[in-house]
Amino acid sequence: MWLCKHLSSNLLTMDNLMAPKFSSLAAVAREHYQKMKKMSNTLLVRLIQERLREEDCIRRGWILDGIPATREQALMIQTIGITPRHVIALSAPDTVLIERNLGKRIDPQTGEIYHTTFDWPPESEIQNRLVVPGGISELETAQKLLEYHRNIIRILPAYPKILKVINADQPCVDVFYQALTYVQTNHRSNAPFTPRVLLFGPMGSGKSLQAALLAQKYGLVNVHCGQLLKEAVAGESKFGELIQPYFQKEMAVPDSIIMKVLSQRLSQQDCIQRGWVLHGFPKDLDQAQMLNSLGYQPNRVFFLNVPFDSVIERLTLRRLDPVTGERYHLMYKPPPTLEIQARLLQNPKDTEEQIKLKLDLFYRNFLELEEFYRQATTVNADQDPYTVFEYIESGIINPLPKKVP
Repeated sequence: MWLCKHLSSNLLTMDNLMAPKFSSLAAVAREHYQKMKKMSNTLLVRLIQERLREEDCIRRGWILDGIPATREQALMIQTIGITPRHVIALSAPDTVLIERNLGKRIDPQTGEIYHTTFDWPPESEIQNRLVVPGGISELETAQKLLEYHRNIIRILPAYPKILKVINADQPCVDVFYQALTYVQTNHRSNAPFTPRVLLFGPMGSGKSLQAALLAQKYGLVNVHCGQLLKEAVAGESKFGELIQPYFQKEMAVPDSIIMKVLSQRLSQQDCIQRGWVLHGFPKDLDQAQMLNSLGYQPNRVFFLNVPFDSVIERLTLRRLDPVTGERYHLMYKPPPTLEIQARLLQNPKDTEEQIKLKLDLFYRNFLELEEFYRQATTVNADQDPYTVFEYIESGIINPLPKKVP
């Protein structure tokens, strides 16, 4: 809280994301949370995404407190392009944390939190009305800490190079100034040049996640061609008016329009200075040649290779819970109960027939693209996403290939 006040940033917690002053989505989330006593990951990520688009977050910045709470949340947040500049983990022995928790007291009138040792109110009137909040017994706190430890060791590897662990078993002022000093530093990119990265791969190969990880670590601009087109329509821009009829008829947007939208984005100052990672375009040789002719040649190209059967397995087993909005995978993340499993729905686009059609189109164009981008690196993407990222990263930080005379 001190950090937010000092930096004039917005503190985002689970509770204030559901605050009534925000959108109708927050109201839906609040109702869902009251019924289920928990928040679905999908709904949480939508809330965060919506909140961060608000002008105050764009202008002043933001601090996520307690989010992500699981590795899955971290991956989902990264996939949609939310990339923090600094990550701080406060660490203290469990015995200290349990003792601190046992001393908490709350003022039922104001909601203000006090502590019997560290922050006791001087006014006897306030002292007399303080109550012990629920869920802070030694056993309950120990159980929460056990769950926290299970999750945190899987979350922290998602934020290499921007993570700082601070010992919280010291005066809070010291903790605050260590955190403040860290967030006021600027990270320098490890890339030895301005990267212009192109990611290829079939649907389900993990392009979006890898692009988000690259954007986070190297400060690149994450350029998703399909998302750019959607934003142009949502923003009611002049290009959006041209694109809208094709969206309504579910027809492919002409290459000439796509290139205008893409060129407008890649020519902006942030892309020129920081570099970019592009995915979702080009999809065929004509588009690749058009991209090069306009001067947007990538200096790193990666093909994410995933076997046909693995793509089918990844996509056809995806399911959505229409009640909670939670996403499941019948193999990797099965529903916890038979009741939930019985109501799960499959997106019509995830049927095997639809996926095979799209894969067939991708592989028909793949050979020509592979020939066009001869210096591309092929990466086995049929493994843990962070292992895939390490391979891609090694291709980023290696020196640029020398020109052959």
